[in-house]
Amino acid sequence: MGAAREARLIAVEERADAVFDRIRAFLTLHRLGPDPVHYAFAYHVMTNPTGALARSVATLTEGGIRLSTRDIEALGGGLASQNPTHWGEALTPRVDDDVAARLVAQTQMHVEGFSDMMRSMQEETADFGRDLAASANAVRGAATGADVVRLATVMLDRVQSAESRLAVATREADQLRAKLEEARGDARRDPLTGLPNRRAFEEAFSEQSRNGQRLCLAVCDVDRFKRVNDQFGHSVGDRVLGAIAAALREACASHFVARYGGEEFVVLFQGEDAEQARATLETARVAVAAKRYRIRETDAPLGAVTFSGGIAVAEPGEPLCSVFGRADRFLYLAKDNGRNQLCSNGIFCQ
Repeated sequence: MGAAREARLIAVEERADAVFDRIRAFLTLHRLGPDPVHYAFAYHVMTNPTGALARSVATLTEGGIRLSTRDIEALGGGLASQNPTHWGEALTPRVDDDVAARLVAQTQMHVEGFSDMMRSMQEETADFGRDLAASANAVRGAATGADVVRLATVMLDRVQSAESRLAVATREADQLRAKLEEARGDARRDPLTGLPNRRAFEEAFSEQSRNGQRLCLAVCDVDRFKRVNDQFGHSVGDRVLGAIAAALREACASHFVARYGGEEFVVLFQGEDAEQARATLETARVAVAAKRYRIRETDAPLGAVTFSGGIAVAEPGEPLCSVFGRADRFLYLAKDNGRNQLCSNGIFCQ
């Protein structure tokens, strides 16, 4: 009995070591720190490789794309201490739930109002047709001119009433159209930076690729961003992301700039080769690195903020996951080479 029990204990320890090794490999592969949320997330992926969370991770990382902390939050990682069973319910970040719910409610209200208006106008039209036929018969049998004037006045009032209701219905339709456009825009916009989000970027790449555009893709990542959040707080980190977004938007004004997630941004260059794209993005990198930021509340210096980037040329018909994977590898070559620089096909610019 003692030998059997010891054998079981050894087997349990071996399984635990194997799980730990897989977790460590997962964290290393995605360059995630071993904090409790990351560890717990990796544990659920590694111990249930066929579950919903593992399948979501496989879909999200297809083509060699690494997970970011923001991706883990989107997959439910922020619920680690509350309810891990919610992991895997979402693949990409979505518009803030309160904003989306409000837009849905407003749109539904306008749809219902417009439907009621159209039903009312349909009934009004039917009544108007019957009244018009009756009035025509009355005019034919009218004995005096006064009777004709009276009937004409009644019909004119009905026409004006119908025109008024039609104007109201038109305004309702315009309001509904505006709300739908607002909802469509918010679903593709990052609320923090105002840039297009990951969904909008993927749609833009797909559309431009189909049109045969010559494309270059840049993946940019704020250097040591976790240290900014840890030292100064997330509100300061959000301002840093806003500043990076503004610099990229200004330098790459004629191209598609989006926030991919977390501290990552992407730029889709249209009609430029790798050298031209690198020169354009270098303008933004230099502008960001030259600034010296201060904390608004205390005027304390934040110091230099920089970003690194990787640039890849998209081959005709090449899927996004493949192009993104190459650009991401070049990004981490730039990181490994000292940060605050760009890399394209092994060529560094700093």
